[in-house]
Amino acid sequence: MTPTILALVTLLTASTVADAAVLCASKKGAVFVRDACKKKERAIDPVALGLQGPPGLQGQQGPKGDPGLPAWERPCPPDSVRSGDICMDTYEASVWRIPPSATTLVQAARNGTATLADLVAGGATPLGVTGDTYAPCADSGQNCTDDIYAVSLPGVLPSANITWFQAQAACENARKRLPSNAEWQAAVIGTPDPGGDNEATDCNTFGPPYAVTVTGSRSNCVSARGAFDMVGNLSEWVADWVPRSGVCGTWDVGVSPTGDDQCLVGAAATGEPGALLRGGIFNDGTDAGPLTVGGDYGPSLYSGASGFRCAR
Repeated sequence: MTPTILALVTLLTASTVADAAVLCASKKGAVFVRDACKKKERAIDPVALGLQGPPGLQGQQGPKGDPGLPAWERPCPPDSVRSGDICMDTYEASVWRIPPSATTLVQAARNGTATLADLVAGGATPLGVTGDTYAPCADSGQNCTDDIYAVSLPGVLPSANITWFQAQAACENARKRLPSNAEWQAAVIGTPDPGGDNEATDCNTFGPPYAVTVTGSRSNCVSARGAFDMVGNLSEWVADWVPRSGVCGTWDVGVSPTGDDQCLVGAAATGEPGALLRGGIFNDGTDAGPLTVGGDYGPSLYSGASGFRCAR
């Protein structure tokens, strides 16, 4: 390269090469700094010309940042309570269809800050209270993505008539999931094992109106961690599947003095597996309780007595 061109390159390098993609030379020897060379120009390697040194050695890695609080000490969103290293929804889920245009409301549902007033004002529709009203969200969970959202709210009727697949989708859309059986069992600790139902503060297990009650209305039906209605009201889907059970029994009296139900006996040879339901329902009486578990329902089945809650 001629001294003239080299001087020009040096001048351009000092001012702009650091921010440019390439140096380009024309046939006449003119040099330009461009994002990309034109068709009849050739790229100039500043390293080969000695205008730019080769990359240096990588420096030492800096110190690690503060890892923050361990999972079991981090605060949970306002719609949930801490249980071990997860956040368990405080209330049984109500499922809402939120208009796709209501992006702020969707984000509030995902953050655990959506209120009943927010949902109503945002045009959301409650589902699963009067029957199977989830369509086009299918029983299999298809067509449910970003359509139905599980929300943990006090003072509302929880959603029922929902399959395991739809419940999992509603949790996922809210950036949550169904809790595992073990997580549910840990969170229910401290909830009274009912011997009766005073129809006011006890768990909703037996007594007029023999139907689902609004979430959080039974003040004594709360776990040690603060989750309401884990016994009675609606039985709750959890994540686990088992071979579908064919026979129900009860726990040993030394473990459950009131005889909590357990449907985990036998295994069906045909049909669906069993998806676990926990806690019992509004008319189970003493069969409902913290140890009540059923594996006799397939994940595609639904009823007016089964619902769920989410975890994250």
